[in-house]
Amino acid sequence: MSYSFEYIDIILLAMIAGFIFLRLRGILGKKTGFEEDIESSFAHEAPPAKPNVDLNANTFDDNAQKEFVKGAKIAYESIITNFAKGTLKDIKSLLDKSVYKQFEDAIKDRETKKLSSETTFIGISSAEVKQHEQNKNMLEVTVEFVSEIISCVKDKDNKVISGDPEKIKKVLDTWKFSKDSRSPNPNWLLIDTQA
Repeated sequence: MSYSFEYIDIILLAMIAGFIFLRLRGILGKKTGFEEDIESSFAHEAPPAKPNVDLNANTFDDNAQKEFVKGAKIAYESIITNFAKGTLKDIKSLLDKSVYKQFEDAIKDRETKKLSSETTFIGISSAEVKQHEQNKNMLEVTVEFVSEIISCVKDKDNKVISGDPEKIKKVLDTWKFSKDSRSPNPNWLLIDTQA
């Protein structure tokens, strides 16, 4: 009698294997002989490299400005949120030495007064290049950002002393970025901020 159960187990396993085989065949398909040769369907050489255009005030056209604004938006959000958290090391590569020093002093002042900053970045409504100019080897670009942020500053007793932790406010910032047109480094540096 125990032998009959073994046969039933074998039959069940065979049915399960058959079901799995049919499902895989239905999903993956079967070879018909008309498959495209994978060797001929993909190019084997690298795409042609973009010509290396010297970045300066004359070559900073609409396309270059659009690409720049994409990166500037990312940098703006990163700088705002890291400054609020007090983690300047994460954005040091985006800041000019003088701006880094100003931010560092502001964070130290906040810590000395035992204040904490809470910032929730909602988004950027607009970012627009207002001016670009060549200053010797440096290309300087001024961008006007309109963003939405929730921010407040609290004292050591967690009491709000400025801002509102519940209210979204529109913020207008004018930031100036700079890049050495001779440098292969793709990073722009924030050299000035005006609120």
